[in-house]
Amino acid sequence: MSTNPERAVSYVLNKSVTNYMDKDVLILGEKTQTSEAARMLRHYETDDIIVTDQTNLPVGIVTDEDILRKVSDVTVYAEATTLKDVMSTPLITINEKASLQDALHKMRDNNIRKLPVISKKNQVVGMIFQTVIANVIRDATATAPRLLSPPVKAILGNLGFVLQFAGVLLLVPAIVATVLEDTTTATGIYLTTVLLLVTGFFLNSYGEKSSLNLQQASILVFSSLFLLSLFGTVPYLYVLPSDETSIEAFSNAFFSSAAGFTTGGISLFDEPEKLTQSFTFFRSYTQLVGGMSFIYLVITAFYPESKLQSMRGFISGRTLHMKELFLTITVIFAIYIVIVAFLLHIFGEGDIVDIFSLSMIDNFSLAMSTLATGGFTPTSTILDDLVWQEDVILMGAMILGALPFTFHYAFVRKKFLSPKLGKEVLTYFGILGGATMLFIAVSGLDPIQSAFYSVSASTTAGLQIESLAGLNGISHTILMLLMFIGGCGFSTAGGLKIFRLFHLKDIVPSLSKVKRSELSTQSKKELVSTLIILALLPTISAITGLHLAAIEDVPFQDAFFEAAGVITTGGLSAGVIDLETDPATKIVLGFLMIFGRLEIIAILYIFVPKLS
Repeated sequence: MSTNPERAVSYVLNKSVTNYMDKDVLILGEKTQTSEAARMLRHYETDDIIVTDQTNLPVGIVTDEDILRKVSDVTVYAEATTLKDVMSTPLITINEKASLQDALHKMRDNNIRKLPVISKKNQVVGMIFQTVIANVIRDATATAPRLLSPPVKAILGNLGFVLQFAGVLLLVPAIVATVLEDTTTATGIYLTTVLLLVTGFFLNSYGEKSSLNLQQASILVFSSLFLLSLFGTVPYLYVLPSDETSIEAFSNAFFSSAAGFTTGGISLFDEPEKLTQSFTFFRSYTQLVGGMSFIYLVITAFYPESKLQSMRGFISGRTLHMKELFLTITVIFAIYIVIVAFLLHIFGEGDIVDIFSLSMIDNFSLAMSTLATGGFTPTSTILDDLVWQEDVILMGAMILGALPFTFHYAFVRKKFLSPKLGKEVLTYFGILGGATMLFIAVSGLDPIQSAFYSVSASTTAGLQIESLAGLNGISHTILMLLMFIGGCGFSTAGGLKIFRLFHLKDIVPSLSKVKRSELSTQSKKELVSTLIILALLPTISAITGLHLAAIEDVPFQDAFFEAAGVITTGGLSAGVIDLETDPATKIVLGFLMIFGRLEIIAILYIFVPKLS
């Protein structure tokens, strides 16, 4: 017997009906004669017929008992009777995305023992029976204890799929390195790809892909980002200087890999222009994979779609369907990258014909870093020589990365190029506009440069021309506040996210017992989560800043600014963290970037499940 029957039953009842439905369903038209229907029932050895109308939509169900009962009447001739005359209607069905528990509830409410399973196109894809569900429940309670519990198997199954997906994506920079004949970089990336694919296959063999609760999903997201960062160290170990100790080499590689996959973007390389183009392409590509995969992880972890809406900590706005989300993530951002890279090439090179030059690889690297709000730049001098048009292009790209995916989806709707500026987007632009004007007034930088840094901080992209250690205290404060606030929900940007600021409106009602009772449970949880994150972001930054100031012997202001760039994945740097920083600190900072990418909320869900 299972050691925890209730948990086992709850687990199987949350599985999809498609896992247990009978796919062999007899479907006939409503004008089919009962005599022919009876012959078909015998031939296919089944008891039920789904009846469809002239448009092939299911409208009723007929059982063998219905036919026998109807044609037993001496006044009725089987040759003259059709299925329309004997079918039970209206047809009660269940969606293919529903769970076994949903099916049981519908059977109980309608006093029936079977349900046709319908696709989103309203086509019958199977039949789920009450007896089958009963057997599933019996087997779940009678199964001997296993090495891995069902929730663990679910996490492993989803994790394996995510790692395999990332492994396939990383074939792109591996192929680029191969084409450019950069053997060292190519070898490192191919090894990472193999590690991801093999580990994913291994985890899949022990797990199974099924839906998760918020705590389990949070464990999945953290595990995925950690393993991506861990395996991503391999190419860095190949490329970084070999005259370091093992722990120093690993800490540098882990920090750099985490900065990529979390879109933190803080770089340990003082002169990245000395790196090969294939490696700088790989670094930027990891940010794209990290930024896009984070959203993909949300879809994977909290699928089916009914659970997406409850994940307030990760997404906001209208919940999209699965295919719509994939379309947004892949097609739209691929188009953005091509357009940004092409525009940078035109304004930078002035040569429309020579679009296959090696500089185009740098443009694609910069486009990926910008749109993924990552911040890696191909060379340390590339931003020095940009014309104002290129600055505007990069600012526009950074803002696109900080807008919610629901905004981008509007571009592929029927009303082409007519996205609606929601309350969150308008608030974001209002905060960015006001902060930019204030920063221009106090920073002492020229307007274009000031606007560039404001956008870079607000989108948590972290693109910068030089170290920001020389800025005054007010300027540092403005940029830190922008990084703490971050971009919009359900985007590649980090920070608190704009939509959480709307939760703060419930602070005053929560102070009154009478008004607090009027708040919904969900509103209370959202407010608590927001207040916790709002407190933790600057607190963690301050503690980390104190440590950095002590070990690096730099002013606390610069160290605090650096730490804020880490925890918010904002990436703006005062030049405090470098290759000389001690290994343990760099490893801890790598984990802080992962925590920041999870917006801390996932960590809270793991250790404080009541919040979810």
